[in-house]
Amino acid sequence: MKLYGIKNCDSVKKARKFLDSHGIEYEFIDLKESKIDCNTIKKWLQFTTIDKLFNTRGKKYKELELKNLNLDEEEKKEWLCKEPILIKRPVIEIQNQTVVGYNIKEYENIFLQ
Repeated sequence: MKLYGIKNCDSVKKARKFLDSHGIEYEFIDLKESKIDCNTIKKWLQFTTIDKLFNTRGKKYKELELKNLNLDEEEKKEWLCKEPILIKRPVIEIQNQTVVGYNIKEYENIFLQ
């Protein structure tokens, strides 16, 4: 299992704390330090929507003024490939599943069953 995020993100910290406290092993990939390729993003999009994966609330989104561009799905995908920091965090990759964001109930359903 892989957990993608950035170290100082509150949602990522919560996800890591949850996994650690339940003894669930994972590999952490820092989006600021590791290059995420488009194939990984395309794989995630088989299991989640672009709107869930594309972070419209983050600093980078605002800096780039992407709201003004009224992006379609393909353009959002292109931006995620160019600027992985636009990915909503955390992203957990488990076999044939992609979990985006931190939601305690969702985590309990997935990891504690």
